[in-house]
Amino acid sequence: MNAAALDWTLLGPALVAGLLVLATHVPLGMQVLDRGIVFIDLAIAQIAGLGVIAADAAGLPEGGVAVQVAAVCAALLGALLLTWTERKAPEQQEALIGVMFILAACAGILLLSGNPHGGEHLKELLVGQILWVNTTQLIWLGAVSAVLLAALWFGWLARLGRFGFYGAFALAVTASVQLVGVYLVFSSLIIPALAMRAYRGRHRQAVAYLLGAASYALGLALSALLDLPSGAVIVWTLAACGLAFAWAQPGAGRPGAG
Repeated sequence: MNAAALDWTLLGPALVAGLLVLATHVPLGMQVLDRGIVFIDLAIAQIAGLGVIAADAAGLPEGGVAVQVAAVCAALLGALLLTWTERKAPEQQEALIGVMFILAACAGILLLSGNPHGGEHLKELLVGQILWVNTTQLIWLGAVSAVLLAALWFGWLARLGRFGFYGAFALAVTASVQLVGVYLVFSSLIIPALAMRAYRGRHRQAVAYLLGAASYALGLALSALLDLPSGAVIVWTLAACGLAFAWAQPGAGRPGAG
């Protein structure tokens, strides 16, 4: 264990990235649980990642604007398809989301099969590179987050019907998946919201956000001290903190407890 590893110049930008991801994922996560479509973010994140992989396979500059456009377009197409399936077969929506995730994941593997660095690219997509975020990425994520939060706050998305929700989801996930990876996107969306299910206090979103922020800070610190992959440690920290918070609520663990 090395206390000198707690370097703010390295951990600070990563923590800011996590806080920006949580800003949109906490409110969207609560809506996801209410709608009963828990795996939507995995599917959309994988589809956005497929757009990045396809852009890379086409020879576009890594991290460039064209790659971002490809990721956004892929995610929005996925959102449009999910809007259509919810209208046509709402009772099968969760299963269809799972199928889309598997198809997008397998398509990505096929596109990477001829790439000698394919395994590394796939790992980066899943676990992210949160320790290596730069100022440009943070500004981009902050701008997208601000727009989405304004849209949620003022009810602009409701005017777009079903596609408003899925489209917002696509933009939020696309902006975050390349920074923190698919696993952290899913954990940031679901775990804080899930921990709040038994919470009966006020300001549930604010409490969920604080829980997520504390988990990111603790996870980053532990990963630095123990020299372990940050994304994986943060996922486990989110799960541990979420479970501890949920069990601390009155009635938690008893039959019939909500």
